[in-house]
Amino acid sequence: MSSIDRPRPAAQLPALPVAAVVVDSGLAHLDREFEYAVPADLSESAQPGVRVRVRFAGRDVDGFVVARRADAEHEGRLAPLRRVVSPEPVLTPEQIALCRAVAHRYAGVLGDLLRLAIPPRHAAAERALDAHPVPALDPPPAPDPGPWTAYPAGPAFLRRIAAGEAPAASWLALPGQPVEADWPHALAVAAGTAAAAGRGVLLVVPDQRDLIRVEAQLIGLLGAGCVVRLTAEQGPQARYTAWLKALRGHVRVVVGTRAAAFAPVQRLGLVAWWDDGDDLHQEPRAPYPHVREVLALRAQLAGAALLSAGFTRSVPIQQRVESGEYASVTGAPATVRAAAPRVIIAGEGSDPERDGPAARAHLPSAAWRAAKSALADGPVLVQVPRRGYLPALSCQVCRAPAGCPRCHGPMAIPAPGQSGRCRWCAGDFGPQGFVCPHCEGTTLRSATVGARRTAEELGRAFPGVPLVTSGSGEVTAAVPSRPALVVATPGAEPIAEGGYRAALLLDAWALLERADLDAGIEALRRWCAAAALVRPADAGGVVVVAGVPAGQSAPPVEALVRWDPAWLAARELSERIDLRLPPASAVARLAGSRRAVLAAADEVAAAVAVERLGPLPIPATRHTGSGAGDPAAVAQVQVVVRTPLIHAPALAQALTAVRAVRSARKDPEPLTIRVDWLGDQ
Repeated sequence: MSSIDRPRPAAQLPALPVAAVVVDSGLAHLDREFEYAVPADLSESAQPGVRVRVRFAGRDVDGFVVARRADAEHEGRLAPLRRVVSPEPVLTPEQIALCRAVAHRYAGVLGDLLRLAIPPRHAAAERALDAHPVPALDPPPAPDPGPWTAYPAGPAFLRRIAAGEAPAASWLALPGQPVEADWPHALAVAAGTAAAAGRGVLLVVPDQRDLIRVEAQLIGLLGAGCVVRLTAEQGPQARYTAWLKALRGHVRVVVGTRAAAFAPVQRLGLVAWWDDGDDLHQEPRAPYPHVREVLALRAQLAGAALLSAGFTRSVPIQQRVESGEYASVTGAPATVRAAAPRVIIAGEGSDPERDGPAARAHLPSAAWRAAKSALADGPVLVQVPRRGYLPALSCQVCRAPAGCPRCHGPMAIPAPGQSGRCRWCAGDFGPQGFVCPHCEGTTLRSATVGARRTAEELGRAFPGVPLVTSGSGEVTAAVPSRPALVVATPGAEPIAEGGYRAALLLDAWALLERADLDAGIEALRRWCAAAALVRPADAGGVVVVAGVPAGQSAPPVEALVRWDPAWLAARELSERIDLRLPPASAVARLAGSRRAVLAAADEVAAAVAVERLGPLPIPATRHTGSGAGDPAAVAQVQVVVRTPLIHAPALAQALTAVRAVRSARKDPEPLTIRVDWLGDQ
């Protein structure tokens, strides 16, 4: 047994004199527990889960007690705990297990996960909550299945939740539903079913607008005393108070954004998220966990039911559906057809002669006619892929996008009189001006008109019609049922009272031709989110898709026309299996300086059989104030490593070892390790 810094008589020593502490060192090679002696005066308060201050590497740092032991593994003298910051056991056994699982899943560091999982302490919040007794939580009455009866498997899913089982399902919500049957109400019914069975519920949505809608439905169904909101946008006291309410069991249901994924819900019985394809679900800080994977691990560890919800389905979810891990909860084909709006592709269909080349215009005649007709009795939604004015340029002759001659990034007009400047590196076309590499044309045109310019054009095309804009910095929550043109960027579409009469989806090519693996799935996700706000076809609802590339097969457009997102997800999954892309393979990206990236890739390859793709140059990430083209910026490269899923655990271990070795060496070269997919380990 190890000795203790301040020896005491045996009678005064605590029964478990050793505390295992996770220290917030911020260093990957010190990602483990450290042992400290527990002074007698801290024995009662230094319980597993509490925050403590300890001496580490010559300074006082924060940490969490994760266990108390009778004997120490360390042979030498143990330093004592300096003090207990708070007697509140904020780190529960369930949370430490979850954080360790997520750290392993993303080849990350436990300390990084603990900072994401547990908000900073707020002493005033603790004192204020201590002054109020814990309310008695009687289970609320079970709600009526309501909207779930529109799905053949819906009632059975709710029955299993009520019975205390742990079903997992992917739910494709129906479009065009009234408020009493739309997706926020359906999520509230599922949460109410679990709460009525005495089980805790955790719901995660992408943004504040969705949060407000879901929270309102939960309060209306369960009452305000059963629900708490948890987001990163709350102030420190409000966020910590909400977190403590969940920890102490004051509420059964927690609803929030990405920050709520680790909320300490008691007796967790249901986890659910909406629209996992939204990039707001991806944590921007290391190790970059995704809400989908965090909640899937939570459900597995807690034995809770799981619900992945959305109008569309991501490829990882489709893989789990096809493997039988998740059940598919969808409407019957006839029900889906009755709920979906009619979809028209500009330039195709019954009168291509009338549209002709004009079908490729920013606002083709088919879209103009649909808007003109719809404005007679309701609002019209216009979705524009990008905000701003003229975000991109193309050749006037062949319409090919104009790329930067240096980094091939997108070119835009930043100010009047300028011929174009790259949005990535700030480069221009040079003294020779623009010359198209495809047709040698020298004239430019705007390729993707931003939301602000679109609003101006629509104002001239429909004089006297009220115009509403919604986008970055000026998001509109809802619009009335009277005629109006609503111009919005993806994700900022307001809710229309009674539904939109029509929707115009402009510049479809801008979404379809993005250099991104998920471009097709993402295009369909954004289109369906807008089209779902339109009235059903039987009520006159119509959606016009403009700017589909001529002569090209566009599966996302086909999926939208048929309203069959599962078909597109299955097609994408099949192609990725053939190409060995995620989620069919374990994939990780190494980005940074060339020396650091190549050294790390060599270390990974020495530990596990991987295929290396690259190195390829990427835009510089450090600037000195004079712009992205600053020659002082550090040149960076990227290497992608991939391996069959069977080797995913070995790849995770190798990436973790790379982090630890670099941390121990204090390597100054920049390196970012980002896991794209390591499978369901």
